[in-house]
Amino acid sequence: MTYSERAKQIFAEEIQEFVKLSETIDSHFDRVVDLIYNCRGKLVLMGIGKTGIIGHKIASSLASTGTSAIFVNAAEAVHGDLGMINKDDIVMLVSNSGATNEILNVIAPLRNIGCTLIAMTGDAKSKLAENCDEVLSVHVDKEACPLGLAPTTSTTAALLMGDALMVCLMEKRQFKAENFAVYHPGGALGRKLLGRVRNCMTTAVPKVQLHTPFRELVHEMSDKHLGITMVYDGDRCTGIITDGDLRRAIQKFNDLHVTAGDIMTPSYKKISQDALLTDALAIMDKYNITTLAVTEKEDTDAIIGILSIHHIIDFS
Repeated sequence: MTYSERAKQIFAEEIQEFVKLSETIDSHFDRVVDLIYNCRGKLVLMGIGKTGIIGHKIASSLASTGTSAIFVNAAEAVHGDLGMINKDDIVMLVSNSGATNEILNVIAPLRNIGCTLIAMTGDAKSKLAENCDEVLSVHVDKEACPLGLAPTTSTTAALLMGDALMVCLMEKRQFKAENFAVYHPGGALGRKLLGRVRNCMTTAVPKVQLHTPFRELVHEMSDKHLGITMVYDGDRCTGIITDGDLRRAIQKFNDLHVTAGDIMTPSYKKISQDALLTDALAIMDKYNITTLAVTEKEDTDAIIGILSIHHIIDFS
């Protein structure tokens, strides 16, 4: 067997274990999500060794997606780091065996503090599980390690459970891309969304007049590649035509001897060139649109540009 064949075999073995694990997820998971969502304090992930590394990753992922979370090493906890935890916090203790001494040793002090305890463990009948308020089982039948000793499948199972928690909490909080940018100002997405509208809008505004024939307005929309055109009455913008308006016009009118004024939508959404891209995304999300007219100032009507969702995606 080649190494590549063996690697595929390992993937298949681990995936099989994860499928079995997913089938055991039940109402305990629902209760854990609700507990964390309603927590008045923060979520504290605690582990040691390789499960500690997994706990650190889960805490980081949660913290970056709207859930207040930190990681505390279990061994350091009993030497002063318990001072970072208070009674309003929830502590999630991560241990595959559920019998790790360093993890078990923090249970009594945490109970004295008064916080809620959740066990993430591969043994739902372990001492750890018995002494926690809720249990998330990450049990796997076997490790990918041929000796069954090195944490492999078990640590990945814990990581997957953490990802499931993160995604469910993101959805429960209705966490959006603009929220993500606030927690990731140094990342590529953060740099995009914390930029200004003027940084990525186009000044090539598609324009037609009220009396512009259907065929000409279609050409204008096609030439500018924005899926919209603004409609003017002289120098004053009076509406917008979108791809959707075109489709509805084709369904409604038989001969299409219509003008821009016949099919335009009088109202349109706009935003100042000085606004943050996060604000632009929030408007697009609220009204389920992909394009905004851009004005020079917030309290002015003169359109100086167009901002499309594709401009934001391509912005760097």
